[in-house]
Parts: sequence; C-alpha cells; structure tokens
Amino acid sequence: MYDVLIIGCGITGAAAAFELSKYKLKTGILERENDVSLGTTKANSAILHAGYDPEPGSLMARLNVRGVELAKELCQRLDVPYSPCGSLVLAFSEEERPTLEELYRRGTENGVPGLALLSGDEARVLEPNLSESVAAALHAPSAAICSPWEYCLALAETAVKNGAELHLNTAATGLDRAGEGWTVHTSQGDFETRYIINAAGVDAGAVHAMAGTPSFNIFPTRGQYYLLDKSEGARVGRVIFQCPSAAGKGVLTAPTVHGNLIVGPDSERVEENGTSTTGDGLRFVRETARKSVPSINFRESIRNFAGVRASSDRGDFIIEMDQPHFLDLAGICSPGLSAAPAIGEYAVELLVRDGLALEKKDEFICERHRTRFKELSPEERAALAEREPAYGRVICRCETVTEGEILEALAGPIPPCSVDGVKRRVNAGMGR
Repeated sequence: MYDVLIIGCGITGAAAAFELSKYKLKTGILERENDVSLGTTKANSAILHAGYDPEPGSLMARLNVRGVELAKELCQRLDVPYSPCGSLVLAFSEEERPTLEELYRRGTENGVPGLALLSGDEARVLEPNLSESVAAALHAPSAAICSPWEYCLALAETAVKNGAELHLNTAATGLDRAGEGWTVHTSQGDFETRYIINAAGVDAGAVHAMAGTPSFNIFPTRGQYYLLDKSEGARVGRVIFQCPSAAGKGVLTAPTVHGNLIVGPDSERVEENGTSTTGDGLRFVRETARKSVPSINFRESIRNFAGVRASSDRGDFIIEMDQPHFLDLAGICSPGLSAAPAIGEYAVELLVRDGLALEKKDEFICERHRTRFKELSPEERAALAEREPAYGRVICRCETVTEGEILEALAGPIPPCSVDGVKRRVNAGMGR
C-alpha cells in the first residue's frame, strides 16, 4: 500500500515526487513511457518565466514567482544546466506600450524583482540585434533558461534516491475506490494507495474521468520550434518575447544553456499525439521571429520539433481535490516549468490539509553531480581517464561521448530502458 501514488512523471509529477520524498512516506510514480520527461517536458521553450504575465491572485502568479526562486537553488544543487539570462518583452508601436505597462503592473503586484520599462534605444543597448522598429520593452532580469529534460531527470532521480519508487512502462488504465484509498489498475498490474496525484499532463482529464466526472477540459495545444546551430547562439543573450496575445506568450527567440538558439512556438489545438511539424507553422514562426530579430539565419537550423502542452478551459492551473484523496495537478501549461517546484510544495500542503500525516526524514539527499567529459579541460580529462579508464574510451568522437558517461547513465537509479533513453541521458550529462 502506497501513501501517495503519482500518475505521470513529467516535470510536475517529478517535482511532486521530489517534495514527497523529503518525508517518511511510501511514494510511487507511474509513468506510461519508458523514461521520464517524454511528454510536454521534453519539447518546450526551456524558459523559467519571471512571473509578470499571470493575473495577480492566480495560482499561476503565486507559483510562478516561487518556482523560479526555488529553481535557481535546485538547478545548482542537482547539477542542472541553468542560466539567469533575463528577458525582454517587446512593443513595436505606441499602441502596444499599454500592454507593457500592464505587464509591469502585474509583475510588481506578483513580486517579480527588478522589472524595468525601457525605450527602444535602451533595449537595443542590451540586445543590439533587435529590430529598429522596437519602440519599448519590459526588462525582467529574474527570468532564466534551463535544460528542462535534465531538470525533470534530476528531480525524479533524487526522489528515487530518497526512497520513491518509479514504475516505467506503466500506464494507468482504471481507478476504483478501495476503502478510504484507491486501487489503480495499470498495464503492469494493480497498485493500492491512500492518495492519488494526477499529474498526467495532456491526459489529466482522462485520468480524472476514471475517478469521476471532471470539472475541466484539457485541450492539447501544439507549439512548433526551430533549434539553430551554435553559430546562431549569440544572436541574443536574453529571452526575447513579443507582447502577448490571447493565443499565449507568442513566438520567442532565446539562447539555450547548450549554446544554441531556439525560436518558437506557434500555437494550434491538435489531437493528443500531434507532434508533427508543418510548413505553414514553421513559416509563421520564422516570419514572426524576424519581427523581433531580423538577422536570424534560419539556414543554420539543425532541428525542427513540436511539443504539445496541456491547455485547459480554466485559464489557471487546476490544483484541487474534488474527489476523496485524489489531487489534480492539471492544466499545467506555461508557466508550468517555471512553477514546478512550487507546485510540488503546494501539492504536499493540500494533501496535509486532507489528512496526510508527514514526518520529515532524518537525512534527505539533495545533491547530484553529472560528469560532462566534453566540458573538461585536457588536464581534467586525462586525470579522470587515469582514475576511471572507461572515460578514456571515446564512443562518439563528433560529440565526445565516452564509455564512462554511458556507464554513468546506465548506473542511475532510473532504468534507461532504451537506447534512446541512454543517449538522452548521456547528452544531458554532456550539456548538449
């Protein structure tokens, strides 16, 4: 019998597991894929938003600002690539200036530090490649970028190190009440638990429907991206947004923690697995991004991809218990990556209100280190290879992947389960 069983191990489920693993509980995580972070988490903008966009008083506002604050320390302690690069929101006319002023007002009320309204010339001093048509900008220095899949891996791995049990290739297929708890039917058998956390992303509505009639609807929304070569990585040094619209935060241009440039997304409702890219969608991304940064060289594209996020009909995160011992973490679209660790904290708070007793562990592991052979100096590489000969055996010279890195990935507490999983873990460890 589990105390808490989490359905889904994207960034939200992993953050909840991490927070629960601080306590003397039997916590389990069910993930239908063969590794964690394979849904929305693996394919997004990788932005930790400052928190000026959400409506003051909303869950998004409160958890965004708190989550970004927590992320800075977590990424440092768990060895997750992170850069506090800041962001700019651009206005291209005097008609858009009130939008920036409204974002400034919201951000100030939400507690976002360091916000400043800039003229177009002041914005171009910070980012010389911005368009001459930029009339004004909102500067948010607390925005950051990270490696989202490794962030999720780090939280999940740390939870497992602290006793949580992760079940991969385990899809929830049904739920039944069992006394004061639940029986969760899965593709790998039945699990008994006192509490359920529904962190199933775009499937959160379907999971809730197994327990009772949901009071919300989830709409999968596709966003398409360009990932450009590192030759374009210095085109901008901050996350560059345009004034938001009803469709969302719009097309952004941003550096990545690996030295590339990411551009996107568009926004289109699709079926659940609609992750293919389209000519029209990518054309929209190119044309819209060039309004901000005209000099982007899209011929340096090395990858196009699409991610699907879980939009809802609520306009806010859905974090509530409308079934006994059943907690929804649903509709976690942007700024979900930013808010994730704060969502984990809030989830535990709600479970306690519902009667879950907590006792902190005497010892909690909150440290993680990954060897990134490619980033070491020649002297450091030689010393490491002398201590551990596997690190001296290069498996892939173009990416400088060593046998030691592969063994390190295989030795982690989460089974890699596939060649792709191993590659992804090794690439994350390299800072690729």
